[in-house]
Amino acid sequence: MIYLLCFVLFGVGIYGLLVKKNIIKIIMSTMISSYAIHIFLIASGFRWHGRAPVLDMARKTQEIIMVDPLPQTLVLISIIVGAAVTSLFCVVAIRLYQKFGTFDISEMKKKMRD
Repeated sequence: MIYLLCFVLFGVGIYGLLVKKNIIKIIMSTMISSYAIHIFLIASGFRWHGRAPVLDMARKTQEIIMVDPLPQTLVLISIIVGAAVTSLFCVVAIRLYQKFGTFDISEMKKKMRD
């Protein structure tokens, strides 16, 4: 069920990227699609009754279900990179608004032709 939520969120993000003409909505669509990828990665590393992957010499003979730490690490790095990219998008959107006076891409194209 959680994977279905990931695919729906990713689809909403891609729809917003392809259809919307407002730069702010496009930025929000990229954030929604990146959140969907984060949820997918965290869900792929989830294990029921999983424990942190720490060596315990006393329980060496017992079999312990451990959580995969790699997806969590990837999501942390992706959050940091996504915050930087989103701030860059916002700076570009502000500069475009200062130059053209609108956030609409079709209006910007019309003003560039004139």
